[in-house]
Amino acid sequence: MADVKKVVLAYSGGLDTSVILKWLQDTYQCEVVTFTADLGQGEEVEPARAKAKALGVKEVFIEDLREEFVRDFVFPMFRANTIYEGEYLLGTSIARPLIAKRLIEIANETGADAISHGATGKGNDQVRFELGAYALKPGVKVIAPWREWDLLSREKLMDYAETHGIPIERHGKKKSPYSMDANLLHISYEGGVLEDTWTEHEEDMWKWTKSPENAPDKPTYIELTYRKGDIVAIDGVEMTPATVLATLNRIGGENGIGRLDIVENRYVGMKSRGCYETPGGTIMLRAHRAIESITLDREVAHLKDELMPRYAKLIYTGYWWSPEREMLQSMIDASQDFVNGVVRLKLYKGNVIVVGRKSDDSLFDANIATFEEDGGAYNQADAGGFIKLNALRMRIAASKGRKL
Repeated sequence: MADVKKVVLAYSGGLDTSVILKWLQDTYQCEVVTFTADLGQGEEVEPARAKAKALGVKEVFIEDLREEFVRDFVFPMFRANTIYEGEYLLGTSIARPLIAKRLIEIANETGADAISHGATGKGNDQVRFELGAYALKPGVKVIAPWREWDLLSREKLMDYAETHGIPIERHGKKKSPYSMDANLLHISYEGGVLEDTWTEHEEDMWKWTKSPENAPDKPTYIELTYRKGDIVAIDGVEMTPATVLATLNRIGGENGIGRLDIVENRYVGMKSRGCYETPGGTIMLRAHRAIESITLDREVAHLKDELMPRYAKLIYTGYWWSPEREMLQSMIDASQDFVNGVVRLKLYKGNVIVVGRKSDDSLFDANIATFEEDGGAYNQADAGGFIKLNALRMRIAASKGRKL
């Protein structure tokens, strides 16, 4: 890549990306543009500006993307009730296509011919970033330092930083033993004691949630208002998408909701143990299924459930910008036209309990569903023929002496 003249780097200001910034300047003799995204990770992003400028960066992009993240990525994903391998709510996965999008947009704005990221060669993020980049700018060059350099330990990174005058403190507050990723949807934890699948995660690891044991002894009730499949209000107060998720994170965390300890199958082939805190997302998933239960046609709901694992896999493996994901999204969004109404939830010591749901678009008819007299709304005698017709193929097979 001797022809690389300008690179847009996904930059956090931490050790890894600060070393990458200097390494790009020295190895490729190129200009580096930095991009730092505020996705609700709960840390100050503005200090990254001073760090980047201290390393000679002239163009620094620091952007608050919280509303776009929830509105255009998290909410569309939750319309599908998306969950990977039965448990994971895809908190890291869904942030990557937005970062890839902005990397490419900034590359176009600044005339850069390459992008760079700090994802390692062992994980899923390298795939997510790069698939997104190639889908949005086919000819872009991608520099992934972890696949090129020999700085494969924290000590080597620290030594490089010290040698090259990168302002990173060796001593200071104790570094977390975990590899962590945070945004407005979740916090993930990997590494440390979690690499032994038999060892219980440590209680002091969790940042957002109380343990269920220490959660309040009194349940919390909340009401979520839906419009076309998205939450637009909590307890009758209208909110923006990012405010909805931040509020649910706070309420859910107080009630011990959203902790997860799983072993997942990474796209690159290995199994990986991770712990996740997704309090708001856990509430959203349960509530969305509840409002759909009264507003969606049976076969539409079942078809969505059949397609959801494929949709989840596309997001997990980095295919957000693929034509097949966009096709599925169009179908999912069309299914949400009548997903309107209110869901009432009881939150108690790690549990999300649906206690009520109502909608002007409800397909639930109490006159038909009742166990009492229905005044002729449903003729029970019709069920006999229905059952016989559905049993016909089995009756024919049995009459021929066929066994299962």
